[in-house]
Amino acid sequence: MEDSRDRLIVGLDVPTLAEAEKAVAELGDTVTFYKIGYQLVFAGGLGFARELAQSGKNIFLDMKLLDIDNTVAKGVENIARMGMSMLTIHAYPKAMRAAVAAAQGSGLCLLGVTVLTSMDERDLVDAGYEYDPHALVLRRSEQVRDAGMGGVVCSAAEANAVRRVVGPNLALVTPGIRPAGAAHGDQKRVVTPADAIRAGASHLVVARPIIGAEDRRNAASAILEEIEAATTASG
Repeated sequence: MEDSRDRLIVGLDVPTLAEAEKAVAELGDTVTFYKIGYQLVFAGGLGFARELAQSGKNIFLDMKLLDIDNTVAKGVENIARMGMSMLTIHAYPKAMRAAVAAAQGSGLCLLGVTVLTSMDERDLVDAGYEYDPHALVLRRSEQVRDAGMGGVVCSAAEANAVRRVVGPNLALVTPGIRPAGAAHGDQKRVVTPADAIRAGASHLVVARPIIGAEDRRNAASAILEEIEAATTASG
């Protein structure tokens, strides 16, 4: 990707459409890629996502689908028709295979969610998993690759290892990105933008450090500069 803006995905993690519209207006052409998740979806965000896509923005719809095969497939078909660029599916093999079949020919990049960046080993034990976060991320990354998905969502802390599993062509989308000195919030496994790029991430999801900044455009520009510098150095 020649343009660093293609690698920065700004999370519109705000409670209302008015706030989302304000953020997009303030960021202008500085940002071309947005993530829309549950919070905004349930405040009318699906229509807004469609409008942004029609205006030329790339949209990552973070719905983390998981259901019976037919339900997943029908959902993916409709999301593809909306013009979305990326969509998350929980990395369960049957659900992923159904999603891949439904998205054929659409250009929609399906991303397998491995382990949420808010979860650590204790959280996984509480949820009944026998794997530690790193082992579970790698296992699910193999399943993402084998299902024919477009990429993986994982912590940048595991990006290097995941890249070795999935190869050079799949998208590797990393949330939990925090510039040096930024507060971690509820994220437990965080990495700086430059370190994420060096680890093999193709896209960085950044929400609070940009959306919560006093000058959103400057905050986004600073991260874009860091991405550009890290990409140049890695190249």
